[in-house]
Amino acid sequence: MQKPYVIGVDIGGQSTQLGVADARGNIVVQTSFDSSNITRLEDYLQAFTNNLNNLIDNPAVGGKNNVKGIGIGAPNGNYYQGTIEAAPNLRWTHDATGAPQVVYLKKTVEEAMGLPVVVTNDANAAAQGEMIYGAAKGMKNFIEITLGTGVGSGIVIDGKVVYGHDGFAGELGHTTSIRRTGRQCNCGKIGCLETYASAIGLARTAREMLEMYPEKPSLLRNMTADDITSKDVALAAAQGDELSVEVFAFTGRLLGEAFADFVAFSAPEAIVLFGGLAQAGNLIFEPTVRAMEDNLLSIWKDKVKVIPSQLPGSEAAILGAAALAWEL
Repeated sequence: MQKPYVIGVDIGGQSTQLGVADARGNIVVQTSFDSSNITRLEDYLQAFTNNLNNLIDNPAVGGKNNVKGIGIGAPNGNYYQGTIEAAPNLRWTHDATGAPQVVYLKKTVEEAMGLPVVVTNDANAAAQGEMIYGAAKGMKNFIEITLGTGVGSGIVIDGKVVYGHDGFAGELGHTTSIRRTGRQCNCGKIGCLETYASAIGLARTAREMLEMYPEKPSLLRNMTADDITSKDVALAAAQGDELSVEVFAFTGRLLGEAFADFVAFSAPEAIVLFGGLAQAGNLIFEPTVRAMEDNLLSIWKDKVKVIPSQLPGSEAAILGAAALAWEL
């Protein structure tokens, strides 16, 4: 008899979200834990397995015998190898010297939990969830862009997620066509899109503009500069704060210029924005779409939609990872 549930996991730079899903895409129970301050692999894996066990033991799930498998979406997750490799925003994947380690996540979790596991890139998992349950339902060609701690991407062509020959295809957040000089990225490159269009990048832009334009009034000046977050900038912009609106305009312009390049290589029907920064609505969508249209080749003008995810919170990534587990 088919086991009724699978577990989907979304590993992010700040937290890990875990959920148990049924075959209809309903998340019956979910939990999360803060991983932003975890620096050792052993500590992370302990917290990870503890939370998995708590989910499985929940009365709504009824134990391990009702779980078919576990799907995990993670930054730099390798679908082919079941590993996390060189993930710049996951501190616990680095050794004591700060050098990145290869984390054999599939093997480790399978041994700890006694369940089959599949691992993929977190943005690929979000794209999978969006295609089955969300804004991209029915689409065969689209790009999912995750705007969170970093900038991730899941590319879907002819109804299939693109993994490439080595499992790492789709690192659009680390393209540098827009800024070949500029900010240092945690990946080691200079000028990556992620350093500007992520939540962290937007907050950094706000701090830089506050310093560059000391004469310009702003609600953000009431805060300690180092404490400013993207949410603070969004709240200020929503109140008409001119400097904060300009921060979003600058960020959207870079994002839209990058999107025009992305369209050129895969001709998607839509680009779906997922993650915390996408919740800013028109503050980010309007300058992004305007810049994309200004830079598209004429054959694609007014053809590519830029739309928000239709799945709230972490559900796109959880359900996408969970969908992979049904194939185990």
